[in-house]
Amino acid sequence: MLDHYALDWDTIASATYHIEQRFRYEYPGPIFDLSHRLVVLPPPVHADQERLSGSLTVLPHAPPHSRDDHFGNEVVTFCMERIDGAFEIAVDAVVRRTRTTREHTLPLEARELAAYLESGRLTRADRAIAEVAAGLRGRYSCDRDLAEAIVALVHGELVYAKGVTDVETSAAAAFELKRGVCQDFAHVALAIARACGLPARYVSGHLLGEGATHAWIEFLLPGRDGGAVALSFDPTYGVPTSLRYVVVAVGRDYGDVAPTSGAYRAPYAGTLDARTHVRVQDVAYR
Repeated sequence: MLDHYALDWDTIASATYHIEQRFRYEYPGPIFDLSHRLVVLPPPVHADQERLSGSLTVLPHAPPHSRDDHFGNEVVTFCMERIDGAFEIAVDAVVRRTRTTREHTLPLEARELAAYLESGRLTRADRAIAEVAAGLRGRYSCDRDLAEAIVALVHGELVYAKGVTDVETSAAAAFELKRGVCQDFAHVALAIARACGLPARYVSGHLLGEGATHAWIEFLLPGRDGGAVALSFDPTYGVPTSLRYVVVAVGRDYGDVAPTSGAYRAPYAGTLDARTHVRVQDVAYR
């Protein structure tokens, strides 16, 4: 594996990444009728990203079932009647990214684009967000300029802070707090974009150098010959995404792409220990 801090990323044409994730759930006693859902495997292809291999294992052994959802994500589910104390999930994948421009085309129909204008509870605009959106829409008639302005505003308004929000925190609540983590930055940017009439989607994945999953967004602009053009930005850092980002899933918000979720029967809660390692396996220079 290569030390990503020592690499000159401006000269790299492509990079291959090895992704390892471990999820361990522990409980004070047995649990019953577990039904679990995972969105953790990178897609076979996303823009210039290609999955070279991918596997998922569950211990105690349970046969996983894989399907694609209507956003094109690979969703893995499994069930167990009883678990005595703990279960683990291991994810191993290798992907390659090739440096391209920060935009890519998508064969989305008008009705599919319209779905990314819909806001559920997590991204519904309140009065404060609606006022910000109206101000930006009034200043920027060009959608590309508007997208960049939304990212700059969210990056400038919110402060990165752990522990003040959770996966149930809405964009409106995070915007009022002016604090949050990457999913909050993404949700606020999505709420403003949709209030401006600009379709956008939530992206879940990995950013090299971080030890957890990361979130950013793609603005979806009408393409010249139909379809859409996706512009990828990270509101947390206020920048376009780069070769160092690995896409796992896309959706309307976190709820569509939660990496791990499920339900079971027991009178107590469990604890989750999640670990993520993304390493540079190989690079090719321009």
